[in-house]
Amino acid sequence: MKEQGIELLKRLIETPSFSRNEDKTADIIDAFLQDFEVKTERKFNNVWCRSKYYDATKPTVLLNSHHDTVKPVNGWQRNPFIASVEDGKLYGLGSNDAGASLVSLLMTFLHYYHKDLPFNLIFAASAEEEISGRNGIATIKNDFGKIAGGIVGEPTQMRMAIAEKGLMVVDGLAEGVAGHAAREEGVNALYIALQDIDFIRNYEFAEVSDLLGKTKMSVTQIEAGTQHNVVPDRCKFVIDIRTTEQHANQDIFNFLQKHTQSILTARSFRLNSSGISLSHPLVKSGLSLGLEYFGSSTLSDQALMDFPTVKMGVGKSERSHTADEFVFLKEIEDGIETYIDFVGNIAF
Repeated sequence: MKEQGIELLKRLIETPSFSRNEDKTADIIDAFLQDFEVKTERKFNNVWCRSKYYDATKPTVLLNSHHDTVKPVNGWQRNPFIASVEDGKLYGLGSNDAGASLVSLLMTFLHYYHKDLPFNLIFAASAEEEISGRNGIATIKNDFGKIAGGIVGEPTQMRMAIAEKGLMVVDGLAEGVAGHAAREEGVNALYIALQDIDFIRNYEFAEVSDLLGKTKMSVTQIEAGTQHNVVPDRCKFVIDIRTTEQHANQDIFNFLQKHTQSILTARSFRLNSSGISLSHPLVKSGLSLGLEYFGSSTLSDQALMDFPTVKMGVGKSERSHTADEFVFLKEIEDGIETYIDFVGNIAF
């Protein structure tokens, strides 16, 4: 079974699956499951299936990971679309994020598929995770019915992320008045923006999360001016905000709008911080197996799920979105074993 999972991952690596263009990897996953006589469902590029003895009166556990990838960054020394193995490492785009977790969860689902567990399993290979897209997990989660808890497969070295920072991206627009730079004319929009940026850079919210630390605000883009001798009348900038459970995204936005001069526009409020109780059956299962838990600063589809989830998966987060991305074959093998033990240990 482990070998089948690794061979599936190789096929996925060698099939480009950028966000919104995952149809071919969805085809591969769909066909792979059907080869095991599993009935699948599909919407857009999302593929999911239910355990053989699915019973709506039982609690349901979701096993989820994504099959879309980012585009390869500069610096690759290998072809990112060729699955190559060297020194026990499987190289290729999406190998670590999150192909290894995807195939490990899929093989775990197949391990239990014919078993009549005291709870249901749903396996879902979702799309558009890398862009938090609306045609990913958000568009299919209501098709699952009530979910008692979910495992979200992302590279965490098989540690349990029981809290995750949220994300809000805000576009800022400072408006001034154009004038000639040689004279004392105009109102420099760039200077207005810099005042707001200085506030954002230095402000710290008093509330600190035990697991996630501080809310973090970073200005990551700025654009102003048309030529050297014209005072700019517009300056645009972008704020990346990573929130904790201490503040909802909407509350952070309202605070910033009150304390800045620029016109602010949030791209979305929906990616709030998420978390799960230490007393939840999924977390208790992991703790009894000796798994560590932590708070994650990176965003995943957890933010779009309105039920308790643990983020836990194969590989290491620091390898994601890097040149020559890889995962150790042994990590996949051990990950499948750990997932199987984890699921088998859940008690509702």
